[in-house]
Order: sequence, then C-alpha cells, then structure tokens
Amino acid sequence: MKLIKDKVAKLSFVALLVTITAAMFYAPTASAHGEKSQAAFMRMRTIHWFDLNWSKEIVPVNDTMTISGKFFVFSGWPETVDKPEISFLNIGIPGPVFIRAGSWIGGQLVPRSVSLELGETYDFKVLLKARRPGDWHVHTMLNVKGGGPIIGPGKWVTVTGSMKDFVNPITTLTGETIDLEHYNLDNTYFWHAFWYAFGLAWLAYWARKPMFIPRYIAVEAGKGDSLITPTDKKVSLGFAVAAIGIVAFTMGTTNEKYPVTVPLQAGLLRGIKSIDLPAPTVAVKVEDATYRVPGRAMQMTLTITNNGDKSVRLGEFNTAGVRFLASAVHVDETGYPDDLLAEDGLTVSDNSPLAPGQSRTVQVTASDAAWEVYRLADLIYDPDSRFAGLLFFTDESGDRQLVTIDAPLIPTFI
Repeated sequence: MKLIKDKVAKLSFVALLVTITAAMFYAPTASAHGEKSQAAFMRMRTIHWFDLNWSKEIVPVNDTMTISGKFFVFSGWPETVDKPEISFLNIGIPGPVFIRAGSWIGGQLVPRSVSLELGETYDFKVLLKARRPGDWHVHTMLNVKGGGPIIGPGKWVTVTGSMKDFVNPITTLTGETIDLEHYNLDNTYFWHAFWYAFGLAWLAYWARKPMFIPRYIAVEAGKGDSLITPTDKKVSLGFAVAAIGIVAFTMGTTNEKYPVTVPLQAGLLRGIKSIDLPAPTVAVKVEDATYRVPGRAMQMTLTITNNGDKSVRLGEFNTAGVRFLASAVHVDETGYPDDLLAEDGLTVSDNSPLAPGQSRTVQVTASDAAWEVYRLADLIYDPDSRFAGLLFFTDESGDRQLVTIDAPLIPTFI
C-alpha cells in the first residue's frame, strides 16, 4: 500500500512539473488589447487623445514609424483614480514587436516618468522601430502610478520582413558598438539553463522521498520531525552555500570585467511644457444628457454661446477615443481607425452657423455601434454615472477650437 501511495505521489509531482514547464514555453500570440474591458469612466474622464497620427501602416523590419498627436488631461479627474503626478508615456503593443527608440512630450525627451497637470494639453511623439513581422494593434497609452495603464486609441499596423534581420546597434560609454538584440545572448542562455538545472536538482532530491500523502499522514500522526533527516539538513545547507557562493563569485567577476556602469534612471521629470491653446470663445452648458439603450445613442441638450467674432458650427464630439463627426462640417482625412470613427454619428437639431454674440439651445445626438462595441454604455451602471468629452467647433475660416464638457448621464430604456 505504501509503495502504491509513493508511486501515485511521484507521478502527480512529475505531471505538475511537466505542466508548469509547458506553460513556461507556451506563449500564444496576442492580436489586440483589452481596452474594451477598461472601465468606461476611466477612458472618458482621464486622458483625452486627439489629433492622432500613425505615420505608417506598413513598416519593414528595422524601419521606423512615429505616433504623434495631443492629449488633454481632464480637469474633472475621477476621485477613485490617483492623479497623474507620476506618469509614463507608453505604447500598448502585444509584446516587443516594436522597440521604442524615443519619446517626447512638449518637445522634451521623456525616457522616464513625468509629472502632468490637470486641465493641461500636451503634444507628444513616440518613435518606434519595427522588430517582429505580423499585424499588430498599436495603441497610445499612459501609465499612471496608482491608476494603472490608461489606453488610448489603437490602429492596426503591419510589420513586414524577417525578425532574424533585426538589429539594434548602440554605442556604449566606452566607445564600443554592440547589437542589443544579440549581445551576450549565449551567456544569457547558459545562466538560465544553469539555474533551471540547479532548481531541478533541488526538486529531484526531495522527489526521491515519500511525497504529499505519506508526508501528510506523518504530520497528522505527530511524526513531522522524523521527515527531515540529518542528511537532508546537510544537503539543504550545501545547496544554500553553493547558491550564495556562485552568485558572489559571478558578481565579482562581472564587476571586474565591466567596471564602468550606469544605474537605471528612475527620476521624475517635472515642468513638462504644455500647449498654450487660445481660450475658447464658445461657451457650452450641458442642460441634460441621456443614453438611450435601445438606440445606442447619447442625447445631449446643450446651450451654446458664441462669444467670438466669427460664426461657428459644431463638427465633432470625441470621448474615450471614439470620434462622432458631423460630416457636413468636418470630414476626417487622417486615416483614423475606422472602428473608432463615426463619420455621420453626430447630429444637431440646428447646426446652422452660430453668429457672434448669439446663444442657442440645441439637441445633440452621438450615435454609433461603438457605444456597445467599446462598452462605453457600461457607464450607466457606474455608481458615479458621468460622461466627459471634447467638443470641436469650426469657424467660417476652418479653424477649430476645443471645449470640454462633463455632466451626469441618465439611461433611458424606451
């Protein structure tokens, strides 16, 4: 009976070890991201991305592309999300299919975290170098300490060529040119294999003894002390001494071979320059806002006042990266992702030119399947059911101005 229990326990251990090992080497390809699962209020009331441009849709391996545009740090930032006082401009991609060759905010290089101010608008640019062939969903993204990744709009980009041709040369502080893609790779493989074998040897030593069930029975019987023999203690001590000794020896030889090193930089960049946008001459008051569940449409009653010297018309409503356009006023020619662009999704009860000094109350409807596809309608189930977004008005000269709105959103089911 004891022999059977031992064999069952050992087989169970081996099966578990094989499963864990297989999981380590199996990495399924990710085709897109889970931005749809991010809370709607996070996407609506934190970072508003606009004027985005993906410089290329097809990029050969080793070639570069840029993602540029602007983002507005919403002044009505949710209380449940930490403020963007420590943030990092990032790109959301499924693994290292690109490398980030450089990133800038307000014209300043930002290789590390930055501090952003609520209510400010910033321009940005990220330079990417293609590494792995395939079709990849490339997003803008801002990581906020305590708030997590805030994902922006994404667009499909195709990388062509072969990954074996990818190179990433840099020049070190000592003047040596190395290729980071292949540098010291054999040494990396060796130490991974060595410590993997070291761990397997440790597991193998204990696996030769009675395993889970017999040991459990012994502990329940009050004989737990008898499970660890003097030899076991010596072997454990030997493994510990060997591990510490190997680490200490290799650390010493590495420091001797590479005496000039620079630690990873983890400082915070402050004083990032924002865009000095002209003060809007259009004032907007949200009288009420509802989301009609059956029609997948948000309806707003807006009182618009033109305090400028040119007539204006409402051309776009942008929220959570989804753009609702009034095609009679504004047509997008930037190649914005189709699934995030409702070209005729914005209707206004009276969108005739609003003359200077005039005020008008209008019914505005933003309708498209994107409300459900991107799960923005989930906002109505939030304890703080508020929406936010950007309104873009176009004057008679073709110039745009941006106005932010923020108000409660009430659902209707009829």
